[in-house]
Amino acid sequence: MAIRVMLVDDQVLLRTGFRMVLAAQPDMEVVAEAGDGAEAIEILRSTAVDVVLMDVRMPRLDGVEATRRICAQPDAPKVLILTTFDLDEYAFSGLKAGASGFMLKDVPPAELLAAIRSVHSGDAVVAPSTTRRLLDRFSPMLPSGNREPQHKGIGKLTEREREVMLLVAQGLSNGEIAARLVLSEATVKTHVGRILTKLSLRDRVQVVVLAYETGLVRAGGGVG
Repeated sequence: MAIRVMLVDDQVLLRTGFRMVLAAQPDMEVVAEAGDGAEAIEILRSTAVDVVLMDVRMPRLDGVEATRRICAQPDAPKVLILTTFDLDEYAFSGLKAGASGFMLKDVPPAELLAAIRSVHSGDAVVAPSTTRRLLDRFSPMLPSGNREPQHKGIGKLTEREREVMLLVAQGLSNGEIAARLVLSEATVKTHVGRILTKLSLRDRVQVVVLAYETGLVRAGGGVG
């Protein structure tokens, strides 16, 4: 079954370009388009979508708030934030709102297609190093006055799962974590899956955000 994609951008020309790229793929189908976040939310009430490509700066309702409202719904589609500037504060806010990742609008078509497929399969599409730089830059935006020493779900983690979580939060890929802990990548992926389940998180990007929020990892990648 083809991946059902929705394009949300106030620039018609950009939507047209993305639609042409996606239409050429046998495993993808553009099923809806919207010019702003409010229209996107309205369309999603009656249209089944797997992945939303979401612009951030739009009239009426911006992409960050739209992402927050969409991701709060049960069985919500995955959201991929599209931003003009690398490490844009909107991208950070989008990740906090529940997006599975972000990419630049001028990304090569092959990378965009790979990102859509990754998001659809449940993976995050922000490279670990980019995630770390993003959070290091915008960590002052995270709540600091009332940091909880523990998230209620962290206590459910095994010692190994907690170890894996900290390495994910420091920006290591599954392969790097496997090498560090002398495990197979498949085993690391299993641990990451269990961490997401126990903490009720969507993907590894949200693991990183949680680790910063609770003070488990400090800006700069150090362990708290």
